[in-house]
Amino acid sequence: MMINWTDQRLLVVAPHPDDELLGCGGLINLVKRSGGQVFVLFVTVGDTRDFSQAGQSTGSEREREIEEVVKHFGVDGHHIALRGSDYHLRLDHLPRQRLIDLLERDSPLSFSEIRPSVVLLPEITSYNQDHKSVAHAGITALRPGPRDERHQPDIVLMYEEVADGWSGESISPRNFYVGIEPIDLDQKIEGLRRYASQWRTHPHTRSEEALRGLAAVRGVQCGQPLAEAFTCLRFTA
Repeated sequence: MMINWTDQRLLVVAPHPDDELLGCGGLINLVKRSGGQVFVLFVTVGDTRDFSQAGQSTGSEREREIEEVVKHFGVDGHHIALRGSDYHLRLDHLPRQRLIDLLERDSPLSFSEIRPSVVLLPEITSYNQDHKSVAHAGITALRPGPRDERHQPDIVLMYEEVADGWSGESISPRNFYVGIEPIDLDQKIEGLRRYASQWRTHPHTRSEEALRGLAAVRGVQCGQPLAEAFTCLRFTA
């Protein structure tokens, strides 16, 4: 089945900056070069202790990286919902209702404001507590209902990252594949390099080799040279 991405209005819900590219950077580039629209809602950004050479990345550093990335892809709109250490890597401490409200209608890029045709959420079985919280809230916010009461996107997908299987849970089935071109994968990698504080060398899960390898595997699984794979929660023809 061919989807006309020119007609699509894509909203990617990213728990943190770089999740949107790791999970669907190829699709983002495909939609943009096809003439469609892409919006990214970053749920939280903050200071992070990590295993980089610097040993940490600051929220302000990551916000500067966001600006470079959205300019690189020509993203039509982006918003950071919750800034700072009260939220970053602590979304599991928030009442789920707050996250649901944020996604449904309480942010400039909420479902009711943007009215996307396609919504992309993180993998619900992720080991990362923020990813799980955002995925659960997103599924509730997108629950079935009458279209005249609440916006219902035609397509709802969960995107994957290389290390999603490291959770002790059975990951969601990859049952929706999007074939991408080499230019889409190249732009995905180039965009991720702009997240310099998060970029790593092989054999890290956020390395070029890991991402190119996953795109090749997903491609052969659907008869394409390259692809990104998703879990489809809704597809309305």
